[in-house]
Amino acid sequence: MFYKQPRRVAIIGSQRIPFCRVNTGYADCSNQDMMTAVLAAMVDKFNLKGERLGDVSLGAVIKHSRDWNMARESVLGTGLSRETPAFDLQRACGTSLEAAILVGNKIALGQIDSGLAAGTDSVSDAPIVYHEEYRKLLLHSARGKSTKERLWPWFRLRPKHFVPDFPGVVEPRTGLSMGESTELTAKQWGITRQAQDELALASHQRAAAAWDEGFYSDLVVPFKKATTDNNVRRDSSLEKLAKLKPVFDRSETGTMTAGNSTPLTDGAAGVLLASEDWARERGLPVQAYLRYGQVAGVDFIDRDGLLMAPAFAVSNMLQDADLGFADFDLFEIHEAFAAQTLATLAAWESAEFCRDRLGRDTPLGSVARDRLNVKGGSLAIGHPFAATGARILGGLAKMLEQKGNGRGLISVCTAGGMGVTAIVER
Repeated sequence: MFYKQPRRVAIIGSQRIPFCRVNTGYADCSNQDMMTAVLAAMVDKFNLKGERLGDVSLGAVIKHSRDWNMARESVLGTGLSRETPAFDLQRACGTSLEAAILVGNKIALGQIDSGLAAGTDSVSDAPIVYHEEYRKLLLHSARGKSTKERLWPWFRLRPKHFVPDFPGVVEPRTGLSMGESTELTAKQWGITRQAQDELALASHQRAAAAWDEGFYSDLVVPFKKATTDNNVRRDSSLEKLAKLKPVFDRSETGTMTAGNSTPLTDGAAGVLLASEDWARERGLPVQAYLRYGQVAGVDFIDRDGLLMAPAFAVSNMLQDADLGFADFDLFEIHEAFAAQTLATLAAWESAEFCRDRLGRDTPLGSVARDRLNVKGGSLAIGHPFAATGARILGGLAKMLEQKGNGRGLISVCTAGGMGVTAIVER
């Protein structure tokens, strides 16, 4: 630990590569390939060649065993000083926002003066494992002391051992996928198919407009042949979205489709954080400040919806900061599914939920739609699990810089019934 008078945590800027749907632009790229590309771009953008940063924290959700030290290996592939330390982190979809909070805390307490927070995920390059009996057979053979002992286990080899076991998004405690869990939440909160499709359409329209106006031009660096997020649907419409069939609950009561759910996505993103003195010494302007962070977990097995933890985390964070929704100019709520975003908004508006579950005398209130995900959200841009938090943090900091002042709220839901939230100010 390092005890010192806390200081402000400056967000200097961010970089990411375009987000691409699974098995498209980055089909042959690894997590480390994408992460190294982002970090190298940040080195170039912020003139960090040869710099020894205080720390680097990053991670991935879908990760090969070969990537046991991915953060450090990614750093060594950039122009940063080889003396820059780094460590891997994982908190599901909140990984890179959690990394920013941890790096920010180190800066605030004076333990370090600068650091990078980042995340990457590739579904295209997912690790594939085989039958558990096959794994044990291999280990048994490897432990053999003689040729006979090494060969004997192979007589147990069967065709079933060659059937691959692909990674999934099923919660071990419930046996439900994230989408199936969210369908239950949508029914609980009465979230309609039309409301979900309307949110999805707005996400695509706003993302397309942001690209057209050049908002992402200095936030996104081309990688491979990708220059823009390839999931943004410029020709989307409510009519087209209405034609899609439900994918998680295929009955007539199902409301969640491929159009109002985030696609499987590959990509990486990072954010540079520092003390004001460190930034001033290098002539780097400050975009905004990371002021608060909060995490929460819910009992999604017997009580709450899997992705409802941000409703609690935001409430706790606002109590810490003595703020309400009226104090915020911008809201960035990760759109894992349109239903999840809408259920969270509904929970904050519910007097019953805020009283019984959040311990509040009055509801948190409504979030104005013209302040919500104004440059597009995950439904349009895509969602490489561990990269989304850094994508949101970097974009929000730039919006506040352009505005000249203001305050923004970030809310990210994660697998395992957790949520990560933050407040950014300028």
